[in-house]
Amino acid sequence: MNLPNKLTLGRIFLVPFVIVFLVVGGKVPNYTAGVIFLAAVLTDWLDGRIARTTRQVTALGKLLDPIADKLLISTALIALVQVGRAPAWMVVLIVGRELAITGLRTIAASQGIIIHASDFGKYKMLAEVAAVTFLILDWPPEWGVMGVPSLGVLCLWAAVVLSVASGVDYFLRFWKVIDLSK
Repeated sequence: MNLPNKLTLGRIFLVPFVIVFLVVGGKVPNYTAGVIFLAAVLTDWLDGRIARTTRQVTALGKLLDPIADKLLISTALIALVQVGRAPAWMVVLIVGRELAITGLRTIAASQGIIIHASDFGKYKMLAEVAAVTFLILDWPPEWGVMGVPSLGVLCLWAAVVLSVASGVDYFLRFWKVIDLSK
């Protein structure tokens, strides 16, 4: 197993630790969850960079990397609902979009068609990482100025908008290339 795939597996291994420290509550455990989450995000960037620059892209890596990403973001968002920092309806939209797109990509792959990530999807991921980070750290807390929500909730709004936009983009690209008679 090559280094990029080990980093991806490491990201999957870190997910339960993020959740445990987040759910335990308190400043120190939340900061610990935030550091672990950011370390996991760093492995996402690092494994892709290493795989591409050293030509170590593998079928296993192509399969595991998006699973690790979805697992990290989705479980963190669900835990943030549990601790009362993220609205459930927003998390349902984001996680539902992830499941729907995974289904579309699987159908397309069964026909030998690859639907690559769009710029919308990349920006969505950045918004999700920012939202989860700020919400885990609970920083800044509610501003209280004319009902302005925290920076984490504002980033979560951006993630929801980008999730819907990228979901529509995927569906449109899917319908153009897929043969439904197969």
